[in-house]
Amino acid sequence: MALKGAARAEADRLMAAFRAAGAVPVEADILQPAEVLLDLYGEDIRARAYVTADPLRGEMMLRPDFTVPVVQMHMSGGAEPARYCYMGEVFRKQEHLTERKSEYFQVGYEVFDRANPALADAEVFALFADLLAPLRLRAVTGDIAILMAAVQGLRTLESRKSALLRHIWRPRRFTQLLDRFGGRAPVPETRARLLAALAAGETLTTAPRIGLRSDAEIAARLAALEADAQAAPIAAEEVARLEDLLNLSAKSPAALAHLRDLAREMPAIASATDRMEARLDALGAKGVDVDTLDFEASHGRTTLEYYDGFVFSFHGRGPDLPPIASGGRYDALTQVLGQGRSIPAVGGVIRPGLVADLTEGASC
Repeated sequence: MALKGAARAEADRLMAAFRAAGAVPVEADILQPAEVLLDLYGEDIRARAYVTADPLRGEMMLRPDFTVPVVQMHMSGGAEPARYCYMGEVFRKQEHLTERKSEYFQVGYEVFDRANPALADAEVFALFADLLAPLRLRAVTGDIAILMAAVQGLRTLESRKSALLRHIWRPRRFTQLLDRFGGRAPVPETRARLLAALAAGETLTTAPRIGLRSDAEIAARLAALEADAQAAPIAAEEVARLEDLLNLSAKSPAALAHLRDLAREMPAIASATDRMEARLDALGAKGVDVDTLDFEASHGRTTLEYYDGFVFSFHGRGPDLPPIASGGRYDALTQVLGQGRSIPAVGGVIRPGLVADLTEGASC
């Protein structure tokens, strides 16, 4: 693994390139407030964050990421459009004792611009592709917005769609829910017993209270469970089309053609597919060879949960290596942190330590 000096030297090189592209350098505190931010990062980062307690500031965490604090900074009064770059260490626990570090450098580039989101997506990706070109990495793209649109277009209860959307970043749980909502898997045993008790007229309001839910919240939850039990399964044809989408993996032009075919039966994805086509046109105009660019519809489903559109990553040949670079669009995050005010935004990070390792290996 690269020494800190080599990683920092590579970080300086990347920062110079980002500044040359028009980005303003910014910084973020190493100690970040945990209570609000951990919910925005999602399950993976919540489990891997270093959390501590401060007697005055409450629960804090070592910075696991730069994007969220940079968005906070911008939404508190940044000019638009805006481009930012940053470098520094991030901290994430590792599940096993491997060569993956718990403390490593990130260098990032973020664009806030409402004029042309497709062009901004292409700008970030093409800049990364150009900087990383000597390493001959494999680039993979996806689009979370297409998956979200497909779920939102299902003909089923809103509560079911909300559950699927909530677990779109947890593929195993998502599949379990889809199987149950589609009538292909039984209701979990504990829920079945609860529903049987309700059907028999038993009341749960006199049971010992566990947790902080009010009687009204408990009643609403029970009503939702009963409505779900009485609802018809999601049609097999809809489930099959959604699974077809989730399994889509092809070069970008072929993937776009397949999505156009799917949109005839899944009109909810048509607008998101139009945005993908506009992005491919913008990428081509930036010199990216879209004919060889991989698209995987499920790409990005196990990463940061604030992504809600275009996602991408660059990979080396080592199967155990994390992505050398990754990023995506996070429009909804700006609305959450902007207290109702929002702006389209996209960005990405590069791990300069891994770049230094690969550069050194290529020169040996």
